Amino acid sequence: MKTIQHWIDGSAVPGTATQPVFNPATGAERAQVVLGGAADVDAAVAAAARAFETWSESSLTQRTQVMFAFRQLLVEHEEELGRIISAEHGKTVDDARGEIVRGREVVEFACGLGDVLKGGFSDQVSRGIDVHNFRQPLGVVAGITPFNFPAMVPLWMHPIAIATGNTFLLKPSERDPSAANFVAGLYQRAGLPDGVFNVVHGGKDAVDAILTHPGIRAVSFVGSTPIAKYVHEKATSAGKRVQALGGAKNHAVVLPDADLEFAADHITAGAYGSAGERCMALSVAVAVGDAADRLVEVLQRKAREVKVGPGDAPGTEMGPLVTKAAQERVENAVGTAQAQGATVVVDGRGLKIDDPAYAGGFFTGPSLLDHVTTGMEAYREELFGPVLAVVRVDTLDAAIDLINANPYGNGTALFTASGEAARRFQRRVTVGMIGINVPVPVPMSYYSFGGWKDSLIGDSPIHGPEGIRFYTRPKVVTTRWPQQAQQVNAGFDFPTSS
Repeated sequence: MKTIQHWIDGSAVPGTATQPVFNPATGAERAQVVLGGAADVDAAVAAAARAFETWSESSLTQRTQVMFAFRQLLVEHEEELGRIISAEHGKTVDDARGEIVRGREVVEFACGLGDVLKGGFSDQVSRGIDVHNFRQPLGVVAGITPFNFPAMVPLWMHPIAIATGNTFLLKPSERDPSAANFVAGLYQRAGLPDGVFNVVHGGKDAVDAILTHPGIRAVSFVGSTPIAKYVHEKATSAGKRVQALGGAKNHAVVLPDADLEFAADHITAGAYGSAGERCMALSVAVAVGDAADRLVEVLQRKAREVKVGPGDAPGTEMGPLVTKAAQERVENAVGTAQAQGATVVVDGRGLKIDDPAYAGGFFTGPSLLDHVTTGMEAYREELFGPVLAVVRVDTLDAAIDLINANPYGNGTALFTASGEAARRFQRRVTVGMIGINVPVPVPMSYYSFGGWKDSLIGDSPIHGPEGIRFYTRPKVVTTRWPQQAQQVNAGFDFPTSS
C-alpha cells in the first residue's frame, strides 16, 4: 500500500499517523496519507524560513525562469496529473485536465512578474526631493486548500506567492493529496530551490498549527463558509493576513427571451459537471415567467442524457462523489426536498454502474427538482452535489431580489438576449462573479477571484492583482541628494512640500 508523505525541504518526510485515501469510482482504498501536526508544520516553516533568506533576494529573472520552466512541466505532465486527480477525486480526466489548464493560467500570470511588480516614481515632489515605491515579499506564507480542485486552487496561490519572493507551505485536502506532492516534484525539476515549496498533509491539527504559527505571515484558504470564518478569526487574531473564500449557492436566471436549448445545455453542464462539487457550480435555476415550463422540460431531457461513470472511462461526463458520506448526504437531500414539497423531476438516487468493478463506487445520478421554494433545505443549504433546484419567479427584478436575499454571493449567471436586462442584472445583483450567457464565470488569472457576502470572509480575493497585493507589502522611499555646498534647513514643523 502506497503511503503519501509530507514534502519538506525538497524531499519526502514520513509521519506516524495515517488515514486511507479512496478511489471514489470503486470505493477501494488506494493509498494511505500521513497526518501531520504541529511538529511537522514547525519543520516545514523552519525549512521555508531558511529558504526565504536567499529566495527573497533572488532576481526577478531567476524567479521568472523558474515559473516558465514550471509552466512547461505542467503542460508536459497534464495527462499524468489529470489521472492522479481523477483517481482520488472521481472527476473525469478531461475535467481534471481542465482545472490544470486554469491553474496554469495563474503560472502564466506569474511569468509576467517584471511587469506586475513595477513600482512608481515621482520626480521633484518638492525641491530636490523624489519619491518612489516598491513591494517586497512577506516571508513564509501558507495555503489550506479543498478537495474539489486539488491542482487548480493551490495553483491560484503558490505561483504568485513564490514568484513575488515568498516561501510556501501547502496543506492540501487529505481526501486527494497526491496532486500536491506531484506538483512539488515539478517545482524541483523546474529549478525551484529546496524549502521554497513544502507540503504538510493532515487534518485539523495541521490546520490549527498553521493558523497560530508565529513564523507564518499569511494564510490563504478556500472551503466552506463556517471553516472560512474559523480560519479568518483564528489567523487574524494571530496577526496574519488572511484570504478566506467560503461556500456558494449559485443561481442561473433564465429569461423568456433566452435560447432555452442553449441555456439548458450550459446550466446542465454547470450543475452536474464534476458531480456538482465546485464552488462555482450552478445549483439553482431561476426560471422567469413563462420560461419555466419549457425550461424544466429541456433540463429534464438533458439531465437524463448525462453519462455517469468512472472518471477515466471514455465518454464519461460525470464521475462519482468524493466519499461515501458525500453520496449519502446528497441523496438524503433529494429525499428531504421531496418531503418538503419539491417535485423530483429527475431522481438520481440509487444509480448503479453496470460494471461490477464499480459496484462499491460513490455514484449518484443527476437530480432535478422543480417548484423549490426559498424555505426548503435544498435551496438554503450548499449541497455540493449533482442536484439542480428550479425556483420560479415572475420577473427579472424578482429574480434579482431572490439572489440578493441569499446569504451567499459567489457566482451567478443570466441567460438572455436583452442587453438592457443584462446590464440591469449585472449592476444590481450583489454577487462577486457574474456570467452573461456564461454558466461558470471563473475570471481569467489577470482578474481576481472572489465572491461577496458569506462567500468571502474578510476583503481579500484571490489571484490576479489582488494576489500580488496580498503576498507583498509596499515601501515608499522619499529621497534627497543635496549638493555639498547646499544648505538645507531642518525644521521642527511638520514637513510640507514647496
